[in-house]
Amino acid sequence: MSILSVENVSHDFGGRQILQDASFRLLKGEHIGLVGANGEGKTTFLNIITGKLMPDEGKISWCKHITTGYLDQNTTLEKGNSIRDVLRGAYKNMYELEQEMLKLYDKMADCTQEELDAMMEEVGEIGETLEHSGFYTIDSKIEEYANGLGIGEIGLDRDVNELSGGQRTKVLLTKLLLENPMILILDEPTNFLDENHIYWLTNFLKNYENAFILVSHDNEFMNNVVNVIYHIENAVVTRYTGDYNKFLEMYELKKLQLEQSYDKQQKEIQRLEVFVAKNKARAATANMARSRQKKLDKMDVIEMGKTKVKPTFSFKEARTPGKYVIEATDLVIGYGEPLTKPLNFHVERNKKIAIKGVNGLGKSTLLKTLLGINPPIEGSVHHDHFLQVGYFEQEESSSTKTALDDVWDAFPSMTIGEVRSALAKCGLTNEHITSQMRVLSGGENAKVRLCKLMMSEANLLVLDEPTNHLDVDAKAELKKAVAEFKGTVLLVSHEPEFYNDVVTDIWNVEDWTTKVV
Repeated sequence: MSILSVENVSHDFGGRQILQDASFRLLKGEHIGLVGANGEGKTTFLNIITGKLMPDEGKISWCKHITTGYLDQNTTLEKGNSIRDVLRGAYKNMYELEQEMLKLYDKMADCTQEELDAMMEEVGEIGETLEHSGFYTIDSKIEEYANGLGIGEIGLDRDVNELSGGQRTKVLLTKLLLENPMILILDEPTNFLDENHIYWLTNFLKNYENAFILVSHDNEFMNNVVNVIYHIENAVVTRYTGDYNKFLEMYELKKLQLEQSYDKQQKEIQRLEVFVAKNKARAATANMARSRQKKLDKMDVIEMGKTKVKPTFSFKEARTPGKYVIEATDLVIGYGEPLTKPLNFHVERNKKIAIKGVNGLGKSTLLKTLLGINPPIEGSVHHDHFLQVGYFEQEESSSTKTALDDVWDAFPSMTIGEVRSALAKCGLTNEHITSQMRVLSGGENAKVRLCKLMMSEANLLVLDEPTNHLDVDAKAELKKAVAEFKGTVLLVSHEPEFYNDVVTDIWNVEDWTTKVV
């Protein structure tokens, strides 16, 4: 049974064709992965099917009485609510039913026997509905899901206004899963999850009885949970049956077959054109030349898709610092309250260190404290005299500047040609660099920020979740650039496959925390 049908949808954004005559169907219980390079239009496609964006052409059809839940990259929370309040919002209809039942009990104190019988029957029906829906075990279910996704340790009575961007996203994801919609739509759900929570979400989605559509650049996660892939490339949407690995295999085979057919056809076209050119003027062969020309005119010419520009990343190295680039003495980090016990350590020159641990324990706070952005609660941080830092923050830029102006303002001495060239090396086209930073996709935004990082010299790279939103090619190129960098690296990442064979040391903040893990 098809619960969502997309027929012949086309959409243009800023003069760029995002989708062209795209068709898509979602069957009951299907687990779909939506894949494609950065900027191909995955988020735009999700916005179209959820009604946030109207397509230029085409038709979107949902089956009746469908329930959907959408976690996108820009979902927000209202101020003034606790985490528990937000999560209980997943059961809003049940709480309304409970209030209706309580009002009926109040009315029973002053009514006729006939009215009492009718109200007792209605109360019984409501109670049965609530019990069947698991209303009386809601709080334990909320705690189970909250702990699974790592927000239990934050404290469910915490005001959502006090949460970081990553923590807010996890709250919204938890609420969405509790709602149990018929169609779950998830845009990069693992960006703010660590290994344990990704493992929990993987098991949840594997066993999810309803349908979902997933956008993720975490290939291992995607491979574990989907059974159908829709691939967006050059504005065309193609369906593949199977997991992500099967898609890669079929995609390469299809690409090879297309290249072989294209080469064969080009040789045939060339042969026919040569024959026509040589024989059209001779009376004896003019008819044959016209016949060949008709064949050329009727030929359905195979077109190769535009080749995507692959990014090239490399970091400039500053002068060599002393043996220890950073030293921490009795350091306690946190916001208002301590997140760690007193720490004594040093970051040695040319070491590449990955920092791991469950979210909420202070990985980003540790980086910011070591860089002097956040003051320590106790203790001190000492920098080498010749330390030069290149810092990639986790948060995206929401500037109204174009990508070109954003980079040029940071490096005003460069020519416009030099700035354009630097952005092009990062895999960004003219359409990307003339768009505002706030409207770029997450991956495109990250590439602009990486571009600025690569244009400055550094002997210490500090990278906070740099692979969030990056596509496969960009992630592989960034890994290569980090491996080749001759200086020191501090890296926070939830993807062990990205850092395991690059780093020299792994620090686990769970060994330092004052919280119960």
